[in-house]
Amino acid sequence: MDLKNLFNKIKFDSKKEQPTKKDAPSHWIKCPECSSLMFFKEVESQNNICPKCNFHMRIGAKRRIEIICDENSFVEYDNDLIPNDPLNFVDSKSYKKRVDEAVKKTGRDSSVVSGECTINGIGVQMAIFDFAFMGGSLGSVEGEKIVRCVNRALEKKQGVIIVSASGGARMQESTFALMQMAKTSAALKKLDAAGLPYISVLTDPTMGGVSASFAFLGDIIMAEPGALVGFAGQRVIKQTIGADLPEGFQRAEFLLEKGSIDMVVNRADMKKTLSDLLTMFSTNTIQVS
Repeated sequence: MDLKNLFNKIKFDSKKEQPTKKDAPSHWIKCPECSSLMFFKEVESQNNICPKCNFHMRIGAKRRIEIICDENSFVEYDNDLIPNDPLNFVDSKSYKKRVDEAVKKTGRDSSVVSGECTINGIGVQMAIFDFAFMGGSLGSVEGEKIVRCVNRALEKKQGVIIVSASGGARMQESTFALMQMAKTSAALKKLDAAGLPYISVLTDPTMGGVSASFAFLGDIIMAEPGALVGFAGQRVIKQTIGADLPEGFQRAEFLLEKGSIDMVVNRADMKKTLSDLLTMFSTNTIQVS
């Protein structure tokens, strides 16, 4: 037997069977914070939190539902609402094309997933932003989904949870998007008048018109560790005031220290914390202000 030829054949066949870089699955994840390289299953098993430095990586709406809701309890509503283009807006590309690209990327028609679920057996209405869809921007469809979510809560006398991950109002819809700030805030006022709880969960990032409206109207406002939360970006603020910003400015821990939010909750503890709060609000001795 010609071992040299056999060896060359094995090398050739092995090389042929190797997946290309484009097709190969990404089995390793690099933490954006500490640069640690980790096996993806290790990260997923810890709710997409870096086991080395506790950095909370961004996750999509689907993964968020898996972490917070009881298994198979989430029922989605209003997924037939589709963004339109009232202004025929075009920048470097048309708004319609941007929406089509986002739909292809995420498999969804908007940046908000809304529905009903149970959290440790407690029924609640929930709206969750997906940053992967046009930066989680707030448009007419997103605002309508949130209002319908609140209306269902009023009908069923349940609480509302909104998990925000957004760059703000959607510029391609201009005033139509900005009006969603008032529209959602007015709906939440009705929830407050009915004595039903609204818990706002701020994740990385929660910015712009979202932070300037419903995200900061919660009876309880909580954030994930390290989440970027604010209205304008740090560079804009620094240029405007002409001064250096404090260490950790616009991060969840900074906002907690200054009294802008109520708590910072690790993602692994989020489900229990939410169910505990919903239980507390449901007792007769607690009144929602």
